[in-house]
Amino acid sequence: MGRIVDLCGEVAAAAEEGGEGLVLSPEAWDRLREDWKDDEIEDALSFVRDSLLQGELVDAADSLSAELLTLLGSFGTAATFAKLEAGEARFSVEIIARLARRVARIEEALQGFREGDKPDHRGFSALQTRLMDVGIEKAMWGPDDEQTEEERGH
Repeated sequence: MGRIVDLCGEVAAAAEEGGEGLVLSPEAWDRLREDWKDDEIEDALSFVRDSLLQGELVDAADSLSAELLTLLGSFGTAATFAKLEAGEARFSVEIIARLARRVARIEEALQGFREGDKPDHRGFSALQTRLMDVGIEKAMWGPDDEQTEEERGH
């Protein structure tokens, strides 16, 4: 395993950004061929490319998720959520709920990759709680049951 790690380190150090991603110069290929087979060098180059792409993907997902946490978190206050439920917001409760589920999954996946502080989840957590409460309320009431504003907690 140590040899492969050494090769990947050498490939990463020698690789340059080209039109098709990372490439090795002819000189780097010649130098690496002294100790390695072409298929080993190609595998290492592919691994290094994938690692860099994964890093870029994680960074982009982290940035996008942080922005969505802020946006969705703004619906976590009682007043804003009431407007959402009343249909007075730009988005429906269903759209916000779908986005919240996806962002929660992304946040869960990013935990293994994120370095440093994670974004503020307070507003987003409040939104998730309010969305769960709406789901529980709908499950408790049948289609013919009517709720007063007081019963709904408004």
